[in-house]
Amino acid sequence: MSIFRSISLAVPRLSASRQTYQPVLIQHLLVSMGQRRYSQHPISKGIDLFSGRDQVRLRTGRAAPLLVSDQPRPLAVVLAWMMAQPRNLAKYTDIYLRRGYDVVTVNCTPWQLLWPVKGSQVIAEDLINFLDENKSCQPIVLHGFSVGGYVWGEVMVRLKEDLARYQSLIDRIVGQTWDSAADFTEFQVGLPLAVFPDNPLLRGLLERYVSYHLKTFHDVATIHYLRSSQLFHTTLVKAPALLLVSETDPIGSAASNRRLRETWDSMGIKTHWKCWEDSKHVCHLMKHRQEYTDILESFLDSIEQGEEANRIEQKMQAKL
Repeated sequence: MSIFRSISLAVPRLSASRQTYQPVLIQHLLVSMGQRRYSQHPISKGIDLFSGRDQVRLRTGRAAPLLVSDQPRPLAVVLAWMMAQPRNLAKYTDIYLRRGYDVVTVNCTPWQLLWPVKGSQVIAEDLINFLDENKSCQPIVLHGFSVGGYVWGEVMVRLKEDLARYQSLIDRIVGQTWDSAADFTEFQVGLPLAVFPDNPLLRGLLERYVSYHLKTFHDVATIHYLRSSQLFHTTLVKAPALLLVSETDPIGSAASNRRLRETWDSMGIKTHWKCWEDSKHVCHLMKHRQEYTDILESFLDSIEQGEEANRIEQKMQAKL
């Protein structure tokens, strides 16, 4: 990914009190992914917008940057795995950008995970504000990895607190893909492995700290992990789902994802399933590139065909 030019833009940002937005200067970057060029727009700490539009304009909204657009445009919300490198995440975002989607990427740091009230819940609030403010971003598809499932659970905790306001936002979501989704029970293994993948000694020390953290900070951390996990399993989003897992993944385990699939099946959610025998955590695309891409593209095709059929039916009913 290379930078070709930068342009200063004024967009809103939360003040220190997080009660009001203040205009600040950010960088609008023209980036290259493969042979294509896309613009990148930081939305808040940990959240970025990528677009293939010729021109993207942002102005100050009530609670988040507002896209100036007259026409609806599909949006993919990509909830990254812990410590995801931009060049690796770009392999996924490029799939959506090539299909004409705008893409919002969401990243959560280890600190934000450990201290959710001032970390992951702030990310969740910022994402909700952006989606709620930008109603032209529709339909929406989700593509989450590993800890991204936890972050989305925090989003749903907030959505459930005011369903009357946010039901229309939930209804804009037409599909969801979860790659190596990690449940709360895998935190103690997953976080140390993400932070220290090549250092067993430090990984072991962090594992012990995470265990201590979960027991000691129950009221300010663990209780929120449990609530997020509950909302992720009893999801507010009833759109079709695609689960991508591996039998050898100790973090986003096949067993926990099978339980998730069973729960969603019982709720009437159409859940597609692919389980590989030998790929590592969030490495399915790297190990099985063509098969992974074909499965994802086929899933997106089915969603888009369903949306087109719904639009035709709505037009016919409007004429009656």
